Amino acid sequence: MSATVADLRAKFRDPTAAELELIARYAMLPEDGRRERAFEAFALTGLPHRRMEAWKWSDFRSALSAVEGAKSTGHGEALPTGEDAVVVRFSAHGADLPKKLPKGLVFHERIEAQALSDAEQVPLGAMTASLSGRIGGMDTLVIEVTGKVKAPLHFVCAGDRDETNFARVAFVVRPGASIEIIESHLGGAGFSSFLIEIAMHEGGAVRRTVLQRGGKDEAQAITALVELGEGSEYTQTVLAFGAKVARIETRVTHQESDSRVKLNAAYLCGKGFHADITTHVRHGAPSCTTRQVTKGAVLDGGTGVFQGKFHVPRFIGQHTDADMQHHALLLEDGAQVFAKPELEIYADDVECAHGNTSGALDLEQLFYLRQRGIPLVQARAMLTQAFIAEALETANDDAREAMLDAARVFLESAR
Repeated sequence: MSATVADLRAKFRDPTAAELELIARYAMLPEDGRRERAFEAFALTGLPHRRMEAWKWSDFRSALSAVEGAKSTGHGEALPTGEDAVVVRFSAHGADLPKKLPKGLVFHERIEAQALSDAEQVPLGAMTASLSGRIGGMDTLVIEVTGKVKAPLHFVCAGDRDETNFARVAFVVRPGASIEIIESHLGGAGFSSFLIEIAMHEGGAVRRTVLQRGGKDEAQAITALVELGEGSEYTQTVLAFGAKVARIETRVTHQESDSRVKLNAAYLCGKGFHADITTHVRHGAPSCTTRQVTKGAVLDGGTGVFQGKFHVPRFIGQHTDADMQHHALLLEDGAQVFAKPELEIYADDVECAHGNTSGALDLEQLFYLRQRGIPLVQARAMLTQAFIAEALETANDDAREAMLDAARVFLESAR
């Protein structure tokens, strides 16, 4: 590459050991203008840190003192998806792609780097776009959805005590096409980052279900950029158990009228685990609808973060219908939840609302269960599972019960 490591280092302000390692990895990749622009967008901030308003509760710079191998392999089982599912596995060594694809699904393996719009808004997305390439291997998996795909597409991201696991996927959903996307992010790498871009044309439909797990020594980022065409529909459900630091960020743009979005999520954090659910929805067209429900439960020593923003421009955002709800349970003393719901509304003919609460379990309900001989840990788990269940109602049918079971096992094993 024409730029030396010293040249690249100069783009960063006082780079950390982890950032120096990322610079060295970038310097080994083939020279490409689009890759360079993405890396420069990342270099503007480097690894996100607490002095950045949008990252003040999720400090990747402090959490990643160096890029080191994880202490364990992937955590837990991938979501069940049925025998007909199309499975793509991402690891530190590349992607394992299926040999056969169902009707309506086309894979394009791009060796060259792909441009990333608004890269400055998503520093870890920009980093992933610049580092997902491999020498002589695939940079981006572009997936074209041309019809109603019956089989779900399942991404499994899991490492084996690796240092990093970076992957980038871009969807193009043609008019009237639909697909079910399932993701199991199981950690197993010191630093893993997944970037998914979804461009939906008129009448397209996407349902996305995400499971995130990581270790106490791992940093994880999952970034989604979604653009909706006229009359299209996007449904997303996330269950996050966190990691040393974990952020699931979703940025959605209503580009044409009558598009509909549902953004649901639940997070469960034990001691030493951190989960950040961040969303940004721009109503860039009239008569669009957004519904969002996020619920969390945190134990002593755990940290939950919710940041949600609806942006409604003055003229093009008229007749917006949007509702944002975040509710959290602090199950023990020492649990932390940080929440920042925002409505930035300039249009005058809209229906927008938000709600945000945090508290403890209902003691009367807990007493009722205890009176019937149910042990305290199990009773608390039952109530908490029922509390977060609403946020998982929109998940893939096969995956939903597995997500609820994983939540129950986590809560019953917590002490």
